[in-house]
Order: sequence, then structure tokens, then C-alpha cells
Amino acid sequence: MADKYTQLVNSGLGRNLAKKLGLPQPAVLRRYEPGQPLVTGPVVVVGDTAGADKLAAELLSWDLDVRRHAVPAEKLGAIILVLDEVEHPAELEKPVLAAAGSLRDLRPGGRIITLSRPAAEATSPETAAARQGVDGFLRSLAKELRAGAAGNGVLLADGTTSISPSTLGAIRFFLSARSAFVDGQFLKVSTEDGGLPADPQRPLEGKVAVVTGAARGIGAQIARTLHRDGATLILVDIPAAGDQLASVANEVRGTALQLDITGEDAGQRIIGHAVQRHGRLDIVVHNAGITRDKLLANMDQARWNSVININIAAQLRINEALLQSGHLGPAPRIVSVASTSGIAGNRGQTNYAASKGGVMGMVRASAPLFASLGGTINAVAPGFIETEMTARIPLAVREVARRLNSLQQGGLPSDVAETIAFLASDAAGGINGEVLRVCGQNLVGA
Repeated sequence: MADKYTQLVNSGLGRNLAKKLGLPQPAVLRRYEPGQPLVTGPVVVVGDTAGADKLAAELLSWDLDVRRHAVPAEKLGAIILVLDEVEHPAELEKPVLAAAGSLRDLRPGGRIITLSRPAAEATSPETAAARQGVDGFLRSLAKELRAGAAGNGVLLADGTTSISPSTLGAIRFFLSARSAFVDGQFLKVSTEDGGLPADPQRPLEGKVAVVTGAARGIGAQIARTLHRDGATLILVDIPAAGDQLASVANEVRGTALQLDITGEDAGQRIIGHAVQRHGRLDIVVHNAGITRDKLLANMDQARWNSVININIAAQLRINEALLQSGHLGPAPRIVSVASTSGIAGNRGQTNYAASKGGVMGMVRASAPLFASLGGTINAVAPGFIETEMTARIPLAVREVARRLNSLQQGGLPSDVAETIAFLASDAAGGINGEVLRVCGQNLVGA
């Protein structure tokens, strides 16, 4: 699964050769390790609104080195553009060009973050144009960044400010190395519960979490990450994967539940297991999924139905059981694994793309149901991730897939797991019904 090309072009000889030949030079991304600083270098907050002033003051309380104006030639860890009051496209000029003057000073692995408001909530054409302009600006800027830097945006719903708890939670995630493979994306936050954990190293302390499809690959890494962050784990997979499931469960000091999630009683069995051992359930990660690829002209009933049943129908049944159970914790978090195939499609994956598109539709429609319980439901949509499955893709196709995103490399299972851990935390309490892509910005124009 190693990306040997990335390793090569980050060595002395390989770096020089790639530069001479004009080849892609993907950077080694800065990924999260417990105890590391949130940002490496000063953070510049750009903007002349009250929201910018308040955010700068809040970031100072995080013991960050905060600037309101960049110092020439000073290497920066992040630039935050506060655009929360723009009402006309002409108003973008001053803050955008101010930030432009500091882009060359951004450190490798640096961050650009915009704070703006959803265009859909604008009350005039001019305001909608300005807000939608931020979307196009940020996504384009993210494609220009180099050396592992990433750009993302936070959308402030009506009534939400630059220092609302949910805003700060999203900013902290985007600033951190946990978001290494999240690029060119927007997260809408509301005034619902959220905020920073008491212990940033253990944001899931005391939570009881279920992960399906946990015996291997991304599911096993999700389990490891949630365990590292303090959660108590219940790991679910099919009986045929029992030995591997037990091994992962032992590693994370959790319990293993051998279960076919397509069974009609799967939701009740998961809830019963959690209640019997822990009294409640706080987090459910719907990770289990399969592919059965064929061109639609060659698709048979078995291939179609197996993918739909496992990837989406099972989630719908389990969620219904969760909502009716009365055993969810006071702020439940549901996180589903979708895919960029469900957004842009993929040749030979009509069944898979339909199922993953279904996951995103389910998440959006289920948001009010979980909000009524004080909870949230969201999805992550991975792009090309280095797994055993992608390692079996023919070499030439695999190399092209790796280089087609803004970061010019494949993501790691840990990138998906870090994003899920964030969405499962209290810091994401103001994020509901959202789909966050973990793809290095790999879709043309998006």
C-alpha cells in the first residue's frame, strides 16, 4: 500500500529528478500525533469585522501565536479569512488580496480557512453572489496550494458567530493535522451544542462506540483511532471475519460482536450488546460496505442486491432501531461512510455509487430525527485511500488515481478515521446532516 513514488520524490535525488522532468511532487503530509502542536507557526486572522476581532482573541486563549496583520517574510502556520459580513462581491477584494500577500509565506502543511455564510440563506442577490463567490474562491485556492497545505471553509448558519462552540470545533479540526487529507471542503455549522473537549487528547473519553466492518482496513483503523481518543469500543463484523475481529477487539480493549448487519434483528442485537455491557450507546460508525463492480449491461441481481443491502439498506434498518430504542446517550453521534463515487460516479460502479449516494441522502433526511434526540448524523466520503482493495488496482490506473487530487497522492485509512473521530466528538455538535469529503480535493471543479 506504500506510495513509493511519493517517497522517491521526497528524497534528494528523486526530488531533483522530478523537478527537472516536471513531474508531480506530492508532499509528505503532516498527520496527527498525540501531543503535537495544533499549528506550526503563527496564525493570521484576516478581516475587519467584529467576528474577526473576537476570533483572534479566542485563538489567543488557545496559546496560539496570533497576528491581525502578517509580518513580511514570516513563515506562517495558517491564514484565516473572516468573511462573515460580506454583502457584495466587491467586498471580497480587500481581505482576499490581503491574504494573497501572505500565501508565499505559508509553511509546508499550512492551513487556509474561510469563515463565511451559506449563500442559500442570503436575502438579496448581491449577498448570495458574494457568499457563493467565497465557495468558488476557496475551492480554487485549495488547488493552488503546495507543499501539503490545505484550504477549507466553515459556513456559519444564521445565528452562528465566529466564536460559537460549533464554529470553534470546526476551526480546530481544520487547523489540526487530523484534517491532513481534507482539502477544498466546506462544513456548515449551527448554534447547536458543540465546542472544544476538556482534554483535546481524549475527546471521546467516556463514550461507548460501535464500529461496523471493523475487522480490517479502514474499519480497524477507525476502531484504533476512537480507542486512542478515549472511546469504549464494540466492534462488529461477519462471522467469517471472527478471528481478525477478535484480534482488533483485543488490541483496542473492546468487545467483538459477530453479526451479519443485513439481518432484520441486527439493530436490536447491537443495541442489546451495548446496553448489557455499558448501559447505553453514544456513537455508531456505519463503516461496513462492499463492492461488486460490473458494467450495468453485465450487472446481475445478486451483485446489485448485495451491495444495496449491505451498504445502505442495513444502515437504514439499524438507524430505525436506534431511534426507537431509548438507549442512545444524551448526545448521540452517527457517522456513515459514503464515497466520492456516490457524488461523481465511477465506471463499473452503478450499484456501489447508488448505495453511497443513498447514504448521503439518508444522512441529510435523518438529521432532524437525530437532532430531536440532541444528536447528529453525518457522513464522510473518502476518495482514493491506500487500502488492500486499492492495492489490487492495476499499477497504471492506481498511479493516475493517486495524482488526480490537489495533494497529488492517495489518502490513508487514518485520514478517514480522524475525520470520523471528529464528527463523533462533542466538538461536532453543531454539524448535522453534512457530508465531508476526505479525498484531497479529487473531483474536477469541486
